[in-house]
Amino acid sequence: MSRSRHRTARAPTAAKPSRAALPAVAAVIAFLASPALGQEARALPLWEVGGIALGASQLAYPGSSQHVRRGLAVPYAFYRGEFLRVDRETAGIRAVRTPVFELDIGAAASFGAGSDEIDVRRGMPDLGTFVEFGPRLKWHLAGRPGGHRLRADFALRGVFDLTDRLKDKGLAFEPELVYESPERGRWGTILSVGAIWGDRRLADTFYGVAPAYATTARPVFVAESGRIALRGSAWVWRDLSNDLRLYGYARADSVSGAANTASPLVQRTTGATVGAGVVYTWKRSRRVAID
Repeated sequence: MSRSRHRTARAPTAAKPSRAALPAVAAVIAFLASPALGQEARALPLWEVGGIALGASQLAYPGSSQHVRRGLAVPYAFYRGEFLRVDRETAGIRAVRTPVFELDIGAAASFGAGSDEIDVRRGMPDLGTFVEFGPRLKWHLAGRPGGHRLRADFALRGVFDLTDRLKDKGLAFEPELVYESPERGRWGTILSVGAIWGDRRLADTFYGVAPAYATTARPVFVAESGRIALRGSAWVWRDLSNDLRLYGYARADSVSGAANTASPLVQRTTGATVGAGVVYTWKRSRRVAID
């Protein structure tokens, strides 16, 4: 869940973004607001501020049969200090950085969803606004800045419900393989494949059915720890100027063979999320980041 981070939302509609908004919304904010990946070989500003607008059609959660439409328009701010980092990669502390490995300790957030938006969850507790905190290891496998690059990310984070006095919702482990292609003109792309594992508490948040919420169509189900979903993502963007970027993304989720496919809350084994948006950078510092 990552992060993904690990990742991150009001639209003209009154509906609330779901847990799936972490990769589909919050991660878009953190990832695409920064300069294109191919530009990392150049000096980046120490700080920058701007705004993001996006729209998405996304799964309510992995295994859901329903999609929700979301829109978002928010400001963003990045700071790229030697240790304190708030950028497309994380919001927290970068503890270790070498040419091969990086270790950061960061936070991410996702948004809640009312159970009245999801037919199979009607009458059950809402999926709250979650925040995540913990370490992530980045292993640079091949390539160089500005060229083809391949890396593996391993994020381990605790999940807490912001709308329920930071109630502990469990632990998530999110390994991911990321391929970054070099920019071609003003175009950029990135591809990733990964998985999400959760402990019993996190699995129960999405797939458990307590006796109090059981019905004839939704029997009691005790969720188990294990794999929640497999995930593949693709991102494409085009820089219209130094300050304006258009982008699109798609993500496929699969719960086939996952630990809790027998849950009555799992109605489809595969599903997709798509979205598009625009990023505008308003101000940036003349002083560059240390790296």
